[in-house]
Amino acid sequence: MNQITPVPAGGRIASIDVLRGFALLGILGMNIQAFAMPFCAYINPTSFGEQEGINRWVWGFGHIFFDMKFMGLFSMLFGAGVLLFADRAEARGASLSQVRWLHCNRNFWLVMFGLLHAHLLWSGDILFAYGVCAFPVYLFRHRSARTLLICGFLFLLLGSGLSLMFGLSYEQWPEQDQAELAQFWRPDPAALDEEIAQYSGGFSSGFVSNSEGSLFVETFIFATSIFWRVMGMMLLGMAFYRSKILSGERSAAFYRRLLMAGAVIGLLLIAIGMRENIAHDYAIEYSFYIGSQWNFWGSVALSMAYIGLIVGWVRSGRWPALQQRLGAVGRMAFTNYILHTLIGVLIFRVLGYFGSVERVEQLALVVGIWSFQLWLSPLWLIRYRFGPLEWLWRSLTYRKMQPMGRG
Repeated sequence: MNQITPVPAGGRIASIDVLRGFALLGILGMNIQAFAMPFCAYINPTSFGEQEGINRWVWGFGHIFFDMKFMGLFSMLFGAGVLLFADRAEARGASLSQVRWLHCNRNFWLVMFGLLHAHLLWSGDILFAYGVCAFPVYLFRHRSARTLLICGFLFLLLGSGLSLMFGLSYEQWPEQDQAELAQFWRPDPAALDEEIAQYSGGFSSGFVSNSEGSLFVETFIFATSIFWRVMGMMLLGMAFYRSKILSGERSAAFYRRLLMAGAVIGLLLIAIGMRENIAHDYAIEYSFYIGSQWNFWGSVALSMAYIGLIVGWVRSGRWPALQQRLGAVGRMAFTNYILHTLIGVLIFRVLGYFGSVERVEQLALVVGIWSFQLWLSPLWLIRYRFGPLEWLWRSLTYRKMQPMGRG
């Protein structure tokens, strides 16, 4: 197995690296809310915090352009990465059994990283879900782009149908279950005060609660929601990779059409969803399950529009310095993702600002972190081949220490 080595840096696909960097930075635009405020504020904007004036505009902008869009895009890129990793291992002489072993080993370690990240730092982890879903996704590896596209939408339909089933049956739930969900959706002031006290009292004060939340996400939430969404988006990403869309090999007109179609469909669905949820005053009976479907499907379309936008831009060659910086962020996506958590935990839990930073202030912090990572990532890669966590993951995958420095 030691004879099979990772792909050299010169063999990378620039458009995929830039897309990954774009998606990684965009994910922070939503995750910052979960770092900074009680979790209810992430799913229900009326449950916590100032919702008037500029804060309302910041929330609206984030909901339209960020919520589920960048995580959807990142999931598509992860699915494409499964094929890219396997195809290149085969091209370097690995047998089918060796490719399978490398894939399983690689994603076993991703699951371990995800568990550590979730239980030690932050319950909003997505690495666990990606690592787990990578195992069944691999079974689709040799399917055609058309089959992958159909299967991807089938998984999304199953996830959407499950959510609708929960929503339409809500009135028949036992009263206790309704009350528990209502408290989760819109906690009372005492529950909010308790959560703020836990997560603003230093790192250790919220440790147990964070770990309990992580376990709930990794079991019930994963089985009823995350699995279907991640599987569907990964399969769509595999279809886009097989169709040579992600590598920028289609025509400029194709990427313009993808951008326009995805943006029109996505923004229309998201706008209808916002109107309907506001009309229902974000009541749990409508908004938790049924009202969320507008953004669920709108985000799929807008994720595709982002692919058309970014890959079309990469093909154009405009603003090469920004492309290079985004590509560097993408090449260090694992390290930069965990760095988001470390910064969030430091500011909001260790320093005690949890629950006291408004959405507009969160946006300013996001822009600051973006600027820092766009500066740091290319600087790091001048001296080193990989980000520190990318290096560790590769070394564990191949069971051999990988070269780190460029000297």
